[in-house]
Amino acid sequence: MSDNVRVRFAPSPTGPLHMGGVRTALFNYLFAKKHNGTFVLRIEDTDQTRYVANAEQYIVDALEWCNIPFDEGPGKNEKFGPYRQSERKDLYKQYAEELLANGWAYYAFDTAEQLDAHRKDHEANGKTFIYNWHNREKGRLVNSLVLSEEEVQQKIAAGEKYVVRFKTPQDQTLILEDEVRGTIKIDTNTLDDKILFKSDGMPTYHLANIVDDHLMEISHVIRGEEWLPSLPLHSLLYTAFGWESPKFAHLPLILKPVGKGKLGKRDGDKLGFPVFPLEYTNEETGNVTRGYKEDGYFSDAFVNMLALLGWNPGTEQELFSLEALVEAFDLARVSKSGAKFSPDKTKWFNQQYLQQKTDNELVELYLPILENQGVTTDKDFAEKVVALIKERAVFVQDFWDLSSFFFQDPIEYDPKAAKKQWKETTGELMTELVTVIEGIEEFSIENAQTEIKGWITSKEIGFGKVMQPLRLSLVGKLAGPDLFEIMTMVGKETTIKRIQNAITNLG
Repeated sequence: MSDNVRVRFAPSPTGPLHMGGVRTALFNYLFAKKHNGTFVLRIEDTDQTRYVANAEQYIVDALEWCNIPFDEGPGKNEKFGPYRQSERKDLYKQYAEELLANGWAYYAFDTAEQLDAHRKDHEANGKTFIYNWHNREKGRLVNSLVLSEEEVQQKIAAGEKYVVRFKTPQDQTLILEDEVRGTIKIDTNTLDDKILFKSDGMPTYHLANIVDDHLMEISHVIRGEEWLPSLPLHSLLYTAFGWESPKFAHLPLILKPVGKGKLGKRDGDKLGFPVFPLEYTNEETGNVTRGYKEDGYFSDAFVNMLALLGWNPGTEQELFSLEALVEAFDLARVSKSGAKFSPDKTKWFNQQYLQQKTDNELVELYLPILENQGVTTDKDFAEKVVALIKERAVFVQDFWDLSSFFFQDPIEYDPKAAKKQWKETTGELMTELVTVIEGIEEFSIENAQTEIKGWITSKEIGFGKVMQPLRLSLVGKLAGPDLFEIMTMVGKETTIKRIQNAITNLG
């Protein structure tokens, strides 16, 4: 194994990349960059029955959008290629044969029907069937541990299907170290003899994973908690091959918002939030799955949120640039317990990132939305609008609902607000207000404020009796920024016209 830090993200191309997978990629990326190491992408596509044609490109696109691209992988710096396991198929057979030769593995010819019968027999006696030292050499199972070499070769020559199983040692206690979970002790008698290789020439995940990590000189395996039960076998495989083992770190699960159970791919549809970074279209069914990008999230806000699911910096700081995350990241501060996902907190992160962007950056994002609404406007005017309404926005697409009244007259009025604020005498007051506004020669915020407030004071009435109906007239609802800002932004003529429209429609 190299002295250099080399980590890998090894997803299976069986569909869109879940946000839990993105977090695994992110933690690998942060660790690599923190230690001036290499972030490798490897596509683990040995399970061809679940392979989805466009899934690999989705994975690459998702990493690019998150700004955590791989340093080495398919089509990029292929120092240890190929990086798709399906293209390395011939490689694994020799390693399976090496394990067979040195006694760490054996051929098993048991059919699926035979194994099922064993399971049912055990269940009938209140036991659990495990293929291991208990039964592998007692003659009830069909394997090379009980068959003669000649019988084994005859079966292989006859084309009988077989698997190569790992021969788990008996009566040993494994002492395993995990960078997140510390020391783990495992009794090898509780382990089953996992399948490593099949007669169709395809390895299982376990063999391919270990061989590839070794040949690609991976120094640290940072992966999800779901792989923790595989750690004993993987550690034993390194011993069996006589190879130095990488360091392992198993990340905690991302939990559902209710805190119970792993956040699954279908939970987003059920609970109303995306669980994938990008929108995904299933080429076979045509089904479209929501993505954070298309839902309006900034990639840096999404990444910031993910980083704090299962890791903490040891301070109260929550907002981190990617560079700051690299600087602060430490496996020692990764939690052992699951991290509860919060859709509301995710929106909060996006809002914080939106507020940090300049008005000029935001207006460039808003102009296409205005164009889609059929609005033609001056960029400087739109930028002033953005400055007034951005604090109330979570997403850029919120801007239109928050500011449409700057660009077009209200089409309708909030019925609840109209019923509460527009009284019998309101029309008369608004007519007088029009006269006051008409008399303001230089229509600035200061002049409008002075004249209108002075007039309200002189009439000895509450400000709400005028200001609330005025807001309703200009906006269509009781929302929006400072009224005098709105009036001077839309202009004197438009202000008067909207008040008159309200008198006509609500009076």
